[in-house]
Amino acid sequence: MLTEIFDQFESECKKAVENLRKEYSRVRTGRASPSLLDGVKVNYYGMPTPLTQVANVTVAEARLLTVAPWEKNLLTDVERAIQASGLGLTPSNDGKIIRIPIPPLTGERRKDLVKQVKKLGEEYKVTIRNHRRDSNDLIKSAKDDKEISEDEQHRALKKVQDETDKYIKALDLVIEEKEKEIMEF
Repeated sequence: MLTEIFDQFESECKKAVENLRKEYSRVRTGRASPSLLDGVKVNYYGMPTPLTQVANVTVAEARLLTVAPWEKNLLTDVERAIQASGLGLTPSNDGKIIRIPIPPLTGERRKDLVKQVKKLGEEYKVTIRNHRRDSNDLIKSAKDDKEISEDEQHRALKKVQDETDKYIKALDLVIEEKEKEIMEF
């Protein structure tokens, strides 16, 4: 019973850390990265389709992304989708590929991005704390149902708290890394 609760808790916490890393890969840091365009959806024959499924996204230079749609008739749709994505990028196309220059970030924009990164990190910390609460509730109900003793309950609650602290520290490290990356000039 307790091992199932611990396994479920640990699995959920690992997912939270990985999901935060994925979210952070989409945050623009002034460097070109294909993951910047991960959230962009292109209207492909009436269906919103991820950009990576209709085009090849590559880093041409440190501050330049290129997008080569697999079908030439998608050029304008891809260009429109990038402009509408809210990333603040201005694509230009030459009839074959789309070039996306990544402008350098201003000091003020960097500070705003750091605030967004911290806010998102706090949301994921709350997620982990919610998983802790759910696990603690399951442990307490197991004790109430007389499936475990009071001593086992006490040890289990301590173990859940220790794991929570471990994953909160892991999130703090991810947040700190992203902050440093954003503030790098």
